[in-house]
Amino acid sequence: MMGESGAASGGEFPAKWLREDKQNGVSVRIQMEASNNATNGGGNEEQFSSIIPGWFSEISPMWPGEAHSLKVESVLFKGKSDYQDVLVFQSSTYGKVLVLDGVIQLTERDECAYQEMIAHLPLCSIQNPKKVLVIGGGDGGVLREVSRHSSVVQIDICEIDKMVVDVSKQFFSDVAVGYEDSRVNLHIGDGVQFLKNVTEGTYDAIIVDSSDPK
Repeated sequence: MMGESGAASGGEFPAKWLREDKQNGVSVRIQMEASNNATNGGGNEEQFSSIIPGWFSEISPMWPGEAHSLKVESVLFKGKSDYQDVLVFQSSTYGKVLVLDGVIQLTERDECAYQEMIAHLPLCSIQNPKKVLVIGGGDGGVLREVSRHSSVVQIDICEIDKMVVDVSKQFFSDVAVGYEDSRVNLHIGDGVQFLKNVTEGTYDAIIVDSSDPK
């Protein structure tokens, strides 16, 4: 079994540290996670992902002054892999949502826009691509789009987190359908290490769909 699953109320979310806060008179559950912001020379900083009961809210320094929120109908899965917290919930307007370490990775409603752009733009710029490598992309969406190219004979994917693959197959079958293609070879492991063992020129295209580095 991959972890704790099953329906739960909208307010039940995994969190490392939780505290109750008051914002404009409203009680808000705050998830606090320290991160090392080495890219700009900063030390440990706290990133906040606030959860208003019944809603999932993502707050990020990438969009200061904004909070992206979705109303939650039920929590379908919550677990912790060797690498990250994994959450799947049913939203009222965007379908099922996959969240990794508090960051939304995809929603059923609009995932196609991302998957199509990251796959078709590079492949359409190459004449008859035959061998393609996907780094990350454990949900299978990029595989689904790459498989639409008839010239491709081999699709390798290297995903570090098997739980992401399993959860995607269970809850996002329309996305993970890419794994059903006979040209696909799944490798569970670190993408950088995988590439170190690959002869230069093996692939016509390498598509990186990994999480942003912390």
